[in-house]
Amino acid sequence: MNISFVSNVVYPFVTGGAEKRIHEIGTRLAAEGHDVTVYGRHFWDGPEVITHEGMTLRAVASGTELYADERRSITEAIDFSTRLLPHLRRNADDHDVIIASLFPYFPVLASRLTTLGTDTPLITTWHEVWLDYWDDYLGHLAPFGKAIERLTAKTPHYPIAVSSVTADRLTEIGPSRDRIEVVPNGIDVAQIESTEPADDGFTVLYAGRLIEDKNADLLLEAFDRVAHTAPNATLGIIGDGPEHDRLEQQAQTLEHADRVTMLGFLEEYDDVLAHMRAADVFVSPSTREGFGITFAEAMAADCTVIAAEHPESAASEVIDDAGFLASPTVDDVADVLERALSGERPNTEPTTRAQRYDWDSVAEQAEQCYRRAIDGNW
Repeated sequence: MNISFVSNVVYPFVTGGAEKRIHEIGTRLAAEGHDVTVYGRHFWDGPEVITHEGMTLRAVASGTELYADERRSITEAIDFSTRLLPHLRRNADDHDVIIASLFPYFPVLASRLTTLGTDTPLITTWHEVWLDYWDDYLGHLAPFGKAIERLTAKTPHYPIAVSSVTADRLTEIGPSRDRIEVVPNGIDVAQIESTEPADDGFTVLYAGRLIEDKNADLLLEAFDRVAHTAPNATLGIIGDGPEHDRLEQQAQTLEHADRVTMLGFLEEYDDVLAHMRAADVFVSPSTREGFGITFAEAMAADCTVIAAEHPESAASEVIDDAGFLASPTVDDVADVLERALSGERPNTEPTTRAQRYDWDSVAEQAEQCYRRAIDGNW
């Protein structure tokens, strides 16, 4: 197959979940002999077109700032999409399939324009469907975000969702459920298993953005309530975000504040994995997860995972019975955490569950979807 990916940011020159997914799937398909091209911004050194790990990287626009006031820049997205059009249009017939990175939506619309009059199918990958979350993200501009999300969902294409929760939310604004394929995000199981545990690790660990929906404040309070039952237990909080200062102040007021450490953002991914490998329990009471990659990573690290049960979170789908679910309240998180600290383990070994999210398996599932789109058997 001749496969093209469209993403304004390209891994590893810019790091993030969506671009890493493209990299992991793309490099594996290239290793199998497929021609893989990634259209993106010029964030790498050297010429505009290079070969990187078997893939062709083609810059259609220069590198630029992606955020404005801590939000993805609409101007950047429109600029990239405009510059993408002539490049992709010239080559659309040469590609058997085009996979456009969903957010920030405009590149999907531009990619669709380039496929008009061709037989080249367009696939998108939906990591999240925001719906009413636009109200929190854009405030008075939320109707604009909702309209673009809805327009993208209704644009003719083949949708892939990273979880059934995301697929179900997508049906509220676009295609019917039977038109949506589910291909999860992935992890490198071998890399996680071979990572040496951190010498200064913690008994209980959280890793993720420090935003309101992640509910790290519930974990702090829950840990403080049960710390007396596990006198040697410690809690580490990895991450940064708008809630950092408030959470740090909360941590300082806890009865067991001396056993809580705010580590901030860790630059090296291996350092995060090392802390997961050292931890006994991983807790993230997040109520909004389109997938929840940290749950898969923590299971591969053989942590007992505790997540929140919530209709807007795919946590229950990701961990199934290889972890524990709690309602997003201090009482319930504390109860489940106390059981985990006492040694209770889930029915299925976490490492066994994690295998289904290995990138090799994910790439194989994605390849099958690409072939079905090309053959018209979606």
